[in-house]
Amino acid sequence: MHARLGLHSGLENNGLIALSQAGKGPGPRQIDKSKKRHDGGNAAKKAAAAKPSIDRAAIQARLEAAAEAVATPAGIEVVEVEWKGAGKGQFVCIYIDRPEGVTLADCELVSRGFSDIMDADDPIPGTYELEVSSPGVERKLNKWADWLRFSGQKVKAVLREPVDGLTSLDGSFTAAEISEDDRRITVTLSGDKQITFSFAQVLRANLKFEW
Repeated sequence: MHARLGLHSGLENNGLIALSQAGKGPGPRQIDKSKKRHDGGNAAKKAAAAKPSIDRAAIQARLEAAAEAVATPAGIEVVEVEWKGAGKGQFVCIYIDRPEGVTLADCELVSRGFSDIMDADDPIPGTYELEVSSPGVERKLNKWADWLRFSGQKVKAVLREPVDGLTSLDGSFTAAEISEDDRRITVTLSGDKQITFSFAQVLRANLKFEW
């Protein structure tokens, strides 16, 4: 394995991660990058055989389980596992977090442990590049626990269906509560307008950093 380790900021523009000098930016983003080739020990037979259909959902579940198996015992939260691309252009990105912040050692621990599991399991056909990093200052809110943890902070959310005529929300997340039959979220928009919606209505959401 060839590993490239570096300290990056949490600033992202159009998918690019900007380098940050020490003491500048909204806070460091720790990152560990690794590249590994998997051929299952039998590349010739694989090349000769007909290509089987790939169950991406099943592989995604195995990647998430592997990341959780390494991170959880160390007290590290797995925010998200992304698997993108195909063939030789595949990327696995694991975003991790801690309440006190992620260190480079955390990234290295998850990277090495995840790679060990991949060596044994080998779920991804072909070559992939592995990246482990903190989620940055505008981390995604994927789980109900995320909404409970970050109550009171600025958020951006996109809903599956309109609520009060809106599907795109930008404001302060003011409440997360469980009603008798649903998990409900309230966001306060400009002008003190409040929108309340079901957690199941959230298509995607992330924290919003005030620059």
